[in-house]
Amino acid sequence: MDILSIESSCDETAAAVVRDGREIISSVVATQIEEHRLYGGVVPEIASRRHCESISTVVSEALAKADMKAADVDAVAVTFAPGLIGALLVGVNFAKGLAYSLGKPLIPVHHIRGHIAANYLAHPELSPPYMCLVASGGHSLIVEVLGYTEFNIIGKTIDDAAGEAFDKSARVMGFPYPGGKFIDDAAKLGDPAKYPLPKPKTAAPYDFSFSGLKTAVINLVHNSEQKGIKIDTDSLAASFQKTVSEIMTDKFISAAEERGCKKIALSGGVAANSGLRTALSEAAEKRGMTLYFPPVSLCGDNAAMIGCQAYYEFLAGHIACEDLNAYATMRLDEVTY
Repeated sequence: MDILSIESSCDETAAAVVRDGREIISSVVATQIEEHRLYGGVVPEIASRRHCESISTVVSEALAKADMKAADVDAVAVTFAPGLIGALLVGVNFAKGLAYSLGKPLIPVHHIRGHIAANYLAHPELSPPYMCLVASGGHSLIVEVLGYTEFNIIGKTIDDAAGEAFDKSARVMGFPYPGGKFIDDAAKLGDPAKYPLPKPKTAAPYDFSFSGLKTAVINLVHNSEQKGIKIDTDSLAASFQKTVSEIMTDKFISAAEERGCKKIALSGGVAANSGLRTALSEAAEKRGMTLYFPPVSLCGDNAAMIGCQAYYEFLAGHIACEDLNAYATMRLDEVTY
């Protein structure tokens, strides 16, 4: 089954053709990073307008790279939640019109379910059940993956997500947007023990809180500037990355151990971070767990992961009508269309 998938939840306009949920036939991503970098973060109105300008070309390119015409695909899939509402609406409306004109099924896909599914493209042997740590710009979740379309949220962020904390901490350190990669690169040159940073506590043991950590970095930099003390940026980046990696690793591994789970996975934009990958890999190896994570190319937003999850949504009978809407927020375990 060949699915044409569309992703436009934030600042990447993406399209892909995915076969049987496991094989990428083509994948195209048009990024807006350089433009949003001017403002230090994503500007929703600009993002929506750029999606409008790019989506037709991106979809055409994905079909051309797959050596297919639109009529050759078996279904059209689209991210419909969560994300920037204006950005989502561009993709949803384009997909609805395309599916209707072709007489093909329209498959709605939850963005975070797509991130989890990215591992199926990289690891054909992976199948539920397993535990997954989702770490992205807007979400930090510990998820029990019971089936391809059945999920149980074990832990979540109660304030900032890990990716947001990376970007805002990077900004105060003087790095451009998006800051995650710059912190990762700087951390390799710094001393992770130079700046002790707090590990915020949460009432629920597997929930995350990164707001206090982000604030601690901001206060440290501002206080040093006021006192005329030069910050060792590389070491602060290393200390921050180490602290985030330890928080996420400790909670995730503990949750997996409590449930006797030996098969675990990592996904989302922050899954590209080398510090988190290393910390999880070492913790998993010590406990005899098998860890899966996607290549960096599938960590960020892309349409291939949406096409992968769409296949399993289709098998579960999750087909949308022409009245499909977009939603800025929606839990991945409580999906409604």
